[in-house]
Amino acid sequence: MKGNNNLFLSGLLALVSLVWAGSFIVVKQTTATMNPLDLGFLRFLAATPIMIALLLLRRKKTHIPLKELPSLIILGLTGVTFLYVFQFLGISYTTASAASVLINTNVIFIVILSSAFFHEKFSKKKIASIFLSFLGVIIIIFSNIQNEHAAWDSLFVIGSLLVLLSAFCWAVYSIVGKRLLTTYDSITVTTYAFILGTLLYIPFIIQSIPSTLQTITWNGWIAVLYLAIFCSVFGYLGWYYALQRTDASKAAVFLNLIPLFTILLALIYGEIPTPIFLGGAILIILGVYLTQKS
Repeated sequence: MKGNNNLFLSGLLALVSLVWAGSFIVVKQTTATMNPLDLGFLRFLAATPIMIALLLLRRKKTHIPLKELPSLIILGLTGVTFLYVFQFLGISYTTASAASVLINTNVIFIVILSSAFFHEKFSKKKIASIFLSFLGVIIIIFSNIQNEHAAWDSLFVIGSLLVLLSAFCWAVYSIVGKRLLTTYDSITVTTYAFILGTLLYIPFIIQSIPSTLQTITWNGWIAVLYLAIFCSVFGYLGWYYALQRTDASKAAVFLNLIPLFTILLALIYGEIPTPIFLGGAILIILGVYLTQKS
């Protein structure tokens, strides 16, 4: 029975990784015809009511004291608003493959912030692993995936930096959330973050969203629903279901499948990775993996 359970959890984590990998393809394709910021907002406008409904159906304590509001606002900004403002803009300027690899650096940022704020041990092995990942980042930033040689493409560089900012936001979200999750239920905390993050998103789309709602196509709505239902709701619930039943370190290894799945899926849309890009991607994934094992 235990073997079957492990197999199920592994399959679930692999499926979650595949769904999250697909989000980079969906965002890249959709932002060709839709404002990236509007796409991010609509994603959470659709996902948040679902999370609220699931939270209420669980009939557990849903109240979080007002004193936690500053922390919840930080979670909303870093886990929803800024995270996806930076990420979706970044994807629109780069490629799905590059964005999926660069976003994986959130693990590196989490280690750095944990060392700074929680005084977690910073071993020589971790330092070497972080250096390896950032070497990969530099290679990817200065190597346009569309060319066979290193090239300075200003939009690609800007997009890469935006994705790195998104990864940093997720690290902040994880560090701040770590404290709240020791006291409050994970779904409750996340639902509050979704609500606040969606509200704080409004200033970024207040002028553009009316036009987007008038011109959005059926494909656009399908993209929104995929991102909301599969990536935000199923992805989150599946991840935490598995996380509660296996070691965090074992579950985290599956996140390294996301860039691999994205690169494979991107081949369908003509994103052919160059040797330089693959070299940078390997360095980042290897660095992240070694950091997790340190």
